[in-house]
Amino acid sequence: MTTESTKDPTSVYDFTVKDSNGNDVDLATYKGKVLLIINVASKCGLTNSNYAELNQLYNKYKDKGLEILAFPCNQFGEEEPGSNDQIVDFVCTRFKSEFPIFDKIEVNGENSIPLYKFLKTAKWGIFKDDIQWNFAKFLVDRDGQVVDRYYPTTSPLSAEQDIRKLLGIV
Repeated sequence: MTTESTKDPTSVYDFTVKDSNGNDVDLATYKGKVLLIINVASKCGLTNSNYAELNQLYNKYKDKGLEILAFPCNQFGEEEPGSNDQIVDFVCTRFKSEFPIFDKIEVNGENSIPLYKFLKTAKWGIFKDDIQWNFAKFLVDRDGQVVDRYYPTTSPLSAEQDIRKLLGIV
């Protein structure tokens, strides 16, 4: 499970999460990067288009400071039923994705990981608006602050202008 490094986090850099192998990853290692944080699923109707577009964004901007952090989640229609190894194999084989895939998590409810509790509180209010479905996206600036949230049905490419702005690309 994901842990917090401070009691009152002020940015995404205050969190430690598990990678797909169960190793701790301090999100502070991403300081200075623009992050797109997404809850993903392998068997969703949005899977093909989202992974294809996420790969386009990643390949275009990874050398300019963009990092995509994908968190598998099985809370929506049980559309991410596999193990971490199966998920990584699927994503890397089928989509040739190179961005990090993390441990399978919960994004809503009692077992929602602290990172997602923070993301939901930071964007769209004090009521920690629940994630609606697979492929909800949070855009985080270089200082670890959530600057935007996109619905699951929002194309990753529609965030490109916002990403470019945060990267300082006019």
